Amino acid sequence: MARLAVVLFNLGGPSGPADVQPFLQNLFSDPAIIALPGFLRKPLARLISSRREASAQANYALMGGGSPLLGETLKQAGALQDSLADTRDDVRVFVAMRYWRPFTEDTVREVAAFAPDDVVLLPLYPQYSTTTTASSLKAWSEAYSGPGQVHTVCCYPEADGWIAAQVAAIRTEQAKAGDQPVRVLFSAHGVPESVITRRGDPYQSQVEAGAVAVAQAAGLLDWSICYQSRVGPMKWLGPSTPEALDQAARDGVGVILVPIAFVSEHIETLVELDIEYAHLARDLGVSPYLRCPTPSTEPAFIAALSDAVRGALAGPSPGPYGPGCRGRFDACPCEQSGAAA
Repeated sequence: MARLAVVLFNLGGPSGPADVQPFLQNLFSDPAIIALPGFLRKPLARLISSRREASAQANYALMGGGSPLLGETLKQAGALQDSLADTRDDVRVFVAMRYWRPFTEDTVREVAAFAPDDVVLLPLYPQYSTTTTASSLKAWSEAYSGPGQVHTVCCYPEADGWIAAQVAAIRTEQAKAGDQPVRVLFSAHGVPESVITRRGDPYQSQVEAGAVAVAQAAGLLDWSICYQSRVGPMKWLGPSTPEALDQAARDGVGVILVPIAFVSEHIETLVELDIEYAHLARDLGVSPYLRCPTPSTEPAFIAALSDAVRGALAGPSPGPYGPGCRGRFDACPCEQSGAAA
């Protein structure tokens, strides 16, 4: 029997209140997040996670006490497995989370026991970044020594199905807005500017290219890009989503928020966008305030993931599905491997 293993990567999230502090500690212990030597980074991670535990628990309480991310990802895994059933005699889609269960090491053992002929690594981060994709792939490469030829999809910021899912969601929200003037805000998770300028990270470029592709496909006339989740004193990519909301208030338009860097509902969408920024929009007088759902298991998006797997089996690895980087970036794995040449 020919066996195919597909591994979906995501960050993970705490299952309940007791998991919040260790989850945060795992997050801030990652050198991809805090680029300090281990003897400095680890105690700093303990300090940050302890200080943020109570506020993070309060936010997760708004979602029932824990993150829905694992459940969402398992649904995506099931839908993708069904769509790939014709590719091999036996296809199994696994989930590997970076900072909470199932950890990469747990999934490595499951995949090795499955004994696949081919392994396709498929991050659930549409845009490549050293803070997400690179960290997940590094953890996998350090842990996996099992059977199978490994193929890697590094990104899919302009995949047709990904774009189509965004366009469909925007049109649904536009119908709710009716004749009211609205601006579409593509809100992506922010990163410090140093991640882009010092690491040669293609994340910002890919976010922008994807937003342009969606805007063109949807025929948008009033739209902009913004970045959410900014913390700490460092200079982050901007404008921030709160700044974009303030600008919309000054311009007298409502907004449709599109979480352009997220494929599943989790704390950044269900709390930050739906509660915190919704309150801010109300206080600013921004109306309507609408938010597109993440693609989740939308057929167009699952089809894009399925096509990405099929393409990875046939093409160079690592490589993007669809257009990848629009320029040369030091952190891009295609540049490092020569696959982009």
